[in-house]
Amino acid sequence: MTDSGIELAAAGFGTDVWWLILVKAVLIFAFCVVMTLFAIWWERKVVAWMQMRIGPKYTGPQGLLQSLADGVKLALKEDITVKGADKAVYIIAPIVAMVPAFMAFAVIPFGPEVSMFGHRTHLQLTDLPVAVLYILAVASVGIYGIVLAGWSSGSTYPLLGGLRSSAQMISYEIAMGLSFAAVFLYSGSMSTSEIVAAQQDTWYAILLPVSFIIYVVAMIGETNRAPFDLPEAEGELVGGFHTEYSSLKFALFFLAEYVNMVVVSSLATTLFLGGYLAPWPITAVWEGANSGWWPFLWYFLKVQAFIFVFIWLRGTLPRFRYDQFMKIGWKVLIPLSLVWLMLVATVRALKNEGYEQSRIIMWVAGGVIVLLLLSILWDAVMPAKDDDRAKVPDPPFDPMAGGFPVPPLPGQQLAPVPRRNVRRPEPVGAPAAGDAPDDRTEGEA
Repeated sequence: MTDSGIELAAAGFGTDVWWLILVKAVLIFAFCVVMTLFAIWWERKVVAWMQMRIGPKYTGPQGLLQSLADGVKLALKEDITVKGADKAVYIIAPIVAMVPAFMAFAVIPFGPEVSMFGHRTHLQLTDLPVAVLYILAVASVGIYGIVLAGWSSGSTYPLLGGLRSSAQMISYEIAMGLSFAAVFLYSGSMSTSEIVAAQQDTWYAILLPVSFIIYVVAMIGETNRAPFDLPEAEGELVGGFHTEYSSLKFALFFLAEYVNMVVVSSLATTLFLGGYLAPWPITAVWEGANSGWWPFLWYFLKVQAFIFVFIWLRGTLPRFRYDQFMKIGWKVLIPLSLVWLMLVATVRALKNEGYEQSRIIMWVAGGVIVLLLLSILWDAVMPAKDDDRAKVPDPPFDPMAGGFPVPPLPGQQLAPVPRRNVRRPEPVGAPAAGDAPDDRTEGEA
C-alpha cells in the first residue's frame, strides 16, 4: 500500500476528543451485548417457527426479555470448579475467549461521518491500514481461550473439544484469508472504511462470488456453529470444551460465541455487501439513503440476514462427521481459493496492462475449460488405481488397540459377534422337555 493510501485510510480518525472516543467504545460494547441477547431470542424464535412451535412468549413483549432472564439466572447459579483443574488457566480461559470478540469491533464501520453531541465523527471507533488483518489476529487469539479451557479442565472430553477447535481454526482461517486476498486486489486497500467506499457502484459479493461463498462457509467453521460445531458436539463430547464450566464462566463462553457471530457477520457485510451502504433499489429512488444515521440501519439489517443464515443452517443441517469437516477445509475450500485467487489476480493484471474486457474473458474461460478437462481426465484415470488398491485386503480392525476401546474409522467394520445359544427358562406349569403331550380329554382322565 502506498503512503497516500495509508494517509487516506487514516483520514478522519484519531482527531476525536477523548470523551467522544470513550462514548463510542461504551456504545459498541452495549451494542454487542444487546445483539447477543437479541440473537439468542431470534434463534429460539426462528427455530421454533421452523418446527411449528411458539418459542419464548411470556417474559416481556413476545418473549424479548427471555434472554436477559436466562442470563441473570445463569450468572447467579452456583459456580463449581473441578478439583483436577488448573485453576488459574481455568478461570482466565473464558476471559481470553470473550475479550478478542469485543476488540474486533474497533475497526468495524457502522456508518459514515455523523454529528454526535455537536461533534462530527465517524460511526467507527478507529481504522487502520491493515484493519482486516487486525480482525484476523484478534479472532485467532480468541481460539486460545477455547484451547486453554479444554486443557485446564483436567478432563478428556473438554481436551478433545479444545484440540478440535484449534484444528478448525488452522484449517478454515487459511481459506478465509485467501478469500480476503481477492477483496484486497480489487479495493487496493486493507482498511475497512476504504473497502466499503470502494463498493459504491458494485458489491464484491457480485464481483467476487466465489470468495463470498468461501468466506460464508469458513466463517461458520470459524465460529464453531452447526453443522460445524464439532468442538462442542454433545453426542460425542458431552458438551465439548466447556463441559466442566458453570455459572458466570459458562455464560462468558456463551457470550463470546454470539459476539463472534456478530463479528464475522459484520466482516462479511463490510467486505462483500457494501458495509453500511444502502442496496441499489433504495439508492435509486432516495438520494439521502447513505447520509446521516440511516446507513446504520442498512448495516444492522445485513448483519441480521447473516445471523438468520447461521440459525437456518442450525435448524436444517445435521452435524458433519469430523473427517468430512476437515476434508471440506483442506481438499475443497483451500484448493478452490488458490485457483480463484490466481484467476482474480490474472484478470486484475490484464486490466492494468490495458487489455480489452472480451479478450480477458476469453483467456480466463479457456483456462477454466482446460482445468475442467484435466479434472475429468483425472477422474477417468483414478478409478483404476482405486480398484488395484481395493484388491489388497485391509488388516483386521482391532477395537481394543492400545488397551482401550476405539471406534472404527470410516470404511472399517467390526468383526461379527458370535451369537450365544441361551436356553430360556420354561414357563411355570409347562410340560418338561421330552414328555409327550397329554391328548386325553377331561372325561377320559
